[in-house]
Amino acid sequence: MRFFQGLFKARDKPVDGRPQNALGGSRYSFFFGNTTSGKPVTERTAMQMTAVYSCVRILSEAVAGLPIHVYRYTDNGGKEKALEHPLYRLLHDEPNPEMTSFNFRETLMGHLLLYGNAYAQIVRNARGEVMGLYPLMPNKMTVDRDGEGNLYYLYSRGSDDAPMGKENGQIYLPPSDVLHIPGLGYDGIVGYSPLAMAKNAVGMAIACEEYGAKFFANGAAPGGVLEHPGTIKDPQKVKESWNAAYQGSGNSHRVAVLEEGMKYQTIGISPEQAQFLETRKFQINEIARIYRVPPHMVGDLEKSSFSNIEQQSLEFVKYTLDPWICRWEQSLARRLFSESEKREYFIRFNVEGLLRGDYQSRMNGYAVARQNGWMSANDIRELENLDRIPAEEGGDLYLINGNMLPLVHAGAFADTPTDDGKEEKTDEEILELEEPNGDELGDAGTDTGKNPVPERDHRRGKLV
Repeated sequence: MRFFQGLFKARDKPVDGRPQNALGGSRYSFFFGNTTSGKPVTERTAMQMTAVYSCVRILSEAVAGLPIHVYRYTDNGGKEKALEHPLYRLLHDEPNPEMTSFNFRETLMGHLLLYGNAYAQIVRNARGEVMGLYPLMPNKMTVDRDGEGNLYYLYSRGSDDAPMGKENGQIYLPPSDVLHIPGLGYDGIVGYSPLAMAKNAVGMAIACEEYGAKFFANGAAPGGVLEHPGTIKDPQKVKESWNAAYQGSGNSHRVAVLEEGMKYQTIGISPEQAQFLETRKFQINEIARIYRVPPHMVGDLEKSSFSNIEQQSLEFVKYTLDPWICRWEQSLARRLFSESEKREYFIRFNVEGLLRGDYQSRMNGYAVARQNGWMSANDIRELENLDRIPAEEGGDLYLINGNMLPLVHAGAFADTPTDDGKEEKTDEEILELEEPNGDELGDAGTDTGKNPVPERDHRRGKLV
């Protein structure tokens, strides 16, 4: 019972000045280590798997490659880029003198995918403005609470870390000096590693890869048995001599010479052992499911086609990238902006580039937007990275289709004044029926000299 009480404790206190585990002060490290396949799984051994490396690289580079901007709310309810804000240059260009914005976000996103948490030290000046952001290793960070229940961060600084103090060792950091982006976790404070939760799947993939490597290193040939009619004095020597001469892919297809009545009998491969390639393929898809990466992005095109691969890419943006982007945006705004700035500024990633369809689809969409008056020519050209048309040439005009009228004006001509202020007259000829002469139609049967059929009078007028 004491074991489970300690296991599900939210955060542990350091012992002898050191964190008890490698996952941010939460007892999630017990998930790492040996697996049911017998292969130990850590964040470093997992990265040697091609599937894990591909998924981490795809997501890290996708988030790092997105344009990030700091926006300001305008008085009319819109938004505009806050180019003069100090955070704009830090997030968009370089967060510190040693890294670009791409490298910084790629590093932190890799920490999120491997460790479940991403940390960065916030360097401020005397006025409290953010001057730099430096990544911190998650396996050196401990998150705990003091006696009053307030969070604090304890970092084990080494010589290879960014300068945050004059001495190495345990560095106390308040929450205001730490940018913490947590993943999915039990307590909402510290996230847990996806690899730690799926260590058995990763361990099986490592075992399959190692089995295949040894199988092909042996020339893709199974083992065998050497039979001797008598008694061998030193069987180990005979075994080593045979392996040295005929084992391995470099010694394949060599002619063996058997002496003293010895026989070699091959051990066949069972159907279960022969399916290791299918098992390895399944494990690759399993790892892709852990990170919600479409199989075609890791090289599995079995169920992908021309018709559905674009839809899979859109779903990747919607269901895979969007949750990570929300974590980034909200964590950055929560820690980097002051309370007064949060009401005026916000941070957004631009994912429009990933949602772009093919050329024909984009042009059809632009045509609809242009004809219905909610996009101008310059709006479209900016999305296509084209030069703007001068305003005097109509680049900023919003146009609508003139064939469309409001529903209340259906069946009637609107009064359209001309340039001189006079109302424009229509040239439509309207056919009207005159009242018949006489009180009743029967009176028209008398000989009056007129046609009993009502006369048609061509008049000009407006429709009613």
